[in-house]
Amino acid sequence: MNALNQSTRRRLQQLRQIPCVWEGDRRGFTPPMMRNLEMDNARQGDCILWVDATEGIVRAMDMVSTDAGPEAVVRTLLQAMEHPHGAAMPGRPQKIVVRDREIQFFLRGVLQDLGIVIDYVPDLPLIDEIFEGIQGISTNAPPELPDPYVAPVLEVTQQIWELEPWATLDEEKVIAVELKQGDVDTLYLSILGMLGMEYGLLMYRSLDSLKKFRRQVLQSDDNPQTLEEAFLEQDCLFVTFDRLSDLEEPEMLELLDQQQASFAEFRAATGMQPSFGNLHPLEGMRPMLYEEEARTIFLALSALQRFFQQHLAQLDTDHFPALSSRYRITDPVQGNPKVSVKVSTLPEVADELYEMSMEAELEAEEDISLPILHNDLIPEDAFYSLGAMPWETLDVLRAVVQCHQDSGGEPVRSSDGFPVILIQTSRPKAKALIEGLQAAGGLKGICFNPGEDPISGEQYDLGILQMNNGELHLFGEFYEQDPVHIQARKKWDQRCKKTKGFCGLVIARGLKGSSRGNPQLNDMMALFEARSISEQELGLGSLQLMPYLE
Repeated sequence: MNALNQSTRRRLQQLRQIPCVWEGDRRGFTPPMMRNLEMDNARQGDCILWVDATEGIVRAMDMVSTDAGPEAVVRTLLQAMEHPHGAAMPGRPQKIVVRDREIQFFLRGVLQDLGIVIDYVPDLPLIDEIFEGIQGISTNAPPELPDPYVAPVLEVTQQIWELEPWATLDEEKVIAVELKQGDVDTLYLSILGMLGMEYGLLMYRSLDSLKKFRRQVLQSDDNPQTLEEAFLEQDCLFVTFDRLSDLEEPEMLELLDQQQASFAEFRAATGMQPSFGNLHPLEGMRPMLYEEEARTIFLALSALQRFFQQHLAQLDTDHFPALSSRYRITDPVQGNPKVSVKVSTLPEVADELYEMSMEAELEAEEDISLPILHNDLIPEDAFYSLGAMPWETLDVLRAVVQCHQDSGGEPVRSSDGFPVILIQTSRPKAKALIEGLQAAGGLKGICFNPGEDPISGEQYDLGILQMNNGELHLFGEFYEQDPVHIQARKKWDQRCKKTKGFCGLVIARGLKGSSRGNPQLNDMMALFEARSISEQELGLGSLQLMPYLE
């Protein structure tokens, strides 16, 4: 059993002991209750409550997952003692009562030496009253749809679900629904679901609201806070569909009220949970509709259902012509006269939203300045290899070489030598190479990065030089499966690890003859000391050879 550490125990012992009895309990919240209270999904589960039964006040309350252990009850109790809610003063109770034997025994073990009596009682009247009050909030919450509109709205919503307009049209294909009812003139429909992630119908009260939301989303850079702000600034009515978990048990229809039973029948028929609501910049999100809004959404959905039946086969993401039809809809509550509703596609708006998306993509591409891997610095006939230089030779070379770049630090000399890349070419080309390195601000780092030829399927280990001005230059291509390179690369990584990342580039003359691959000190024209860079630090990912087309 877990126990409080000594410092916590001493801190609690210093609290004033209050002559009172506290009630404590842990209870599960039913999903309908949690939905109506708009609790965060991540916090749904059990509610832990500690109340002062003597004073009649709540000292601490917390939501935990259902699989959290009894330690969660203790954490909330400590909060009730040291940091109680409201104006209550910190303190220890003289007595605690709980209705769960397991919690009782657990608390007795944890709270030893604190002078608190922990008893079991079958009933907790104050906590019962508090939870009944919370349940009352759920029970008295307004329904998602007004009763007279539940059956007709769900019926037409199911018909639209079965037509699957999101399989044909994306959210840029805007459709106008002209109602001219009450204070609603025209609703502008945007359809969600083509990507198969989130299904729904958003009916904006103005084109400005729709365009503003699209613009904000495109400019958000997927920032959660920006997206949330954009979401709450919409002005629309909505219908969304949430897929049910296979683990959800079917409800007993005879135990549900009429509205709950209607929603349960929809879920049974479609496997989806429909949600209706309103979004407004000043009101935020309201997950229910009042009667006037329910009437508006019924008329709009009924006209859309007929329009989709008549025209959906003529439409898709590439073909969205101007179409318009008028329908006479009977209000199921108010009856006659029938309401005339005009439904029209808006190809100009669709083109405008498409252009908006393309501009955002181009701007994003411009912002992402992918580095270019240059292949023109190292001479084509140059010899290059991975190796190590004895520490004594390094000290001498630093003193005698014509061009030396210091790395700004001293490598740890725990390996068998200083890891270097050797590039050997003719004297004129070596001189030009040195000048090119200096013009780029010098060498910053040496890296190996994966690459492939998509045509042949060959995998490569690419040797890359990173300059201080940010340029990247290829110095060598090594077959990934070459056993000689595999060993050389393994030793390179081991040496760089031992030197704490310090390595170097040696440029030498003497491409031909006995000195090829084995230059002497007087053949070495430059030493650029730098750092070894991992492919993760470089951040290029796997590179592909792109064919050059004349």
